Amino acid sequence: MSSAASRDVQHLGGSRAYDYGVAPKGLLVIDAQGHYSLKIFKAERPRFASGDKGAGTQAEYKAAVMGSSTHFGTISVDPAGATLTFHIQNASFPNWEGVEQKRSYELKDGELSYRVAPRPNGDVPISVWRRMD
Repeated sequence: MSSAASRDVQHLGGSRAYDYGVAPKGLLVIDAQGHYSLKIFKAERPRFASGDKGAGTQAEYKAAVMGSSTHFGTISVDPAGATLTFHIQNASFPNWEGVEQKRSYELKDGELSYRVAPRPNGDVPISVWRRMD
């Protein structure tokens, strides 16, 4: 199991910013058969004023969706090519369901980092996970 250490985004000009706030919360679990579950949340997400998930405002729904990313499926690793491939079964972003996403990775001192495919605007998300013992 790993917990989220950071989730940054690198912009086209090379600058970096926090994609999920300064202290994202998350969990990546991978079992011995290659099944995985990934969840990451922006810590600063606002609570719904009504206290009712079905009665949120447009701004509350947007903050909830844009402040989280979850998906699960299977993962394969190519150590020689330093790539991971997420075979996504289900995701909070429906467009990812049934998709394979290959990501370059680095594993060093119990920390896994990888770059996600660029977004349509050219931003590249970067995830960093720390191993939990």
